[in-house]
Amino acid sequence: MKYEVELKPQAIKDLKQITKTDARRVFDGLENLKDDLKGDVKQLTNFTPEFRLRIGKYRILFEIESDNNVVVYRIIHRKDAYKKRK
Repeated sequence: MKYEVELKPQAIKDLKQITKTDARRVFDGLENLKDDLKGDVKQLTNFTPEFRLRIGKYRILFEIESDNNVVVYRIIHRKDAYKKRK
C-alpha cells in the first residue's frame, strides 16, 4: 500500500536543525515509509503520536490518518524522543 507523507511545521523545524547527512538519511527513511511503512517502524504504547520510525540516532514520530495518509509530527534525537511533554 502506498502512503502520502505530510510533515507538520514542527517536523520541518526539527529537520532544519539536524546535519545534512542525517537529514539525507531521514529523507531516505521517509521515502521507505511511503512504501507500505517499510523500515524500523514500531507502534508505541501509551504515547502520542502512536508510531515511530528509527533512523540511526533519530526518531520520526508519526500517526496514520485515514487509509493512506501518514502525518509526521516530530523528527527528534532519541534521547529526547520519549520524554513527557508539558
